[in-house]
Amino acid sequence: MTPSGASLPRRSGGRPGTTPTNPHMQLEQQPSDDRPPRRLEALLADLPGVVWASSLISVPGARALTLPPAQAAGPPEAFMIGTEFAHLHPAPDHSLHVALPPEDAGQAIDAGWAEQHPVAARGLIPAGTVMLYAPRDDDEADVVAHLVRTSYDYARGATSSDRG
Repeated sequence: MTPSGASLPRRSGGRPGTTPTNPHMQLEQQPSDDRPPRRLEALLADLPGVVWASSLISVPGARALTLPPAQAAGPPEAFMIGTEFAHLHPAPDHSLHVALPPEDAGQAIDAGWAEQHPVAARGLIPAGTVMLYAPRDDDEADVVAHLVRTSYDYARGATSSDRG
């Protein structure tokens, strides 16, 4: 896993094709089996206070990570709707949308792990809302989990020093 404060490793290969508008979906480079998505969910299962629910803004079957209102102390830009800060798309897509601090979103995009949501690119939702590409193996699941934890910290209002 990428430690807090460390630079992200570069994602191997080119970026996958995605849809240019809503629903924003990944069209290729999904994992060859369900092991990486299962690993990702296992890595996120123990985030304190997170409530898993159906997404209020994604495709049917998308699973959202939300916080109880009392724990959702981050800025409004840390959430996509209500207290939903991330959601995982169902098979065969397996990509995710997360709200990241702008500097972290830029690093994830630069390292090849993410792309800005097309609606964010139009200025209609926060600029840090990105698609994280589906993890293709366990190592990629670790990096994607690190980025989701960054979104979680942002949603909780944790500062850089709180994160290590």
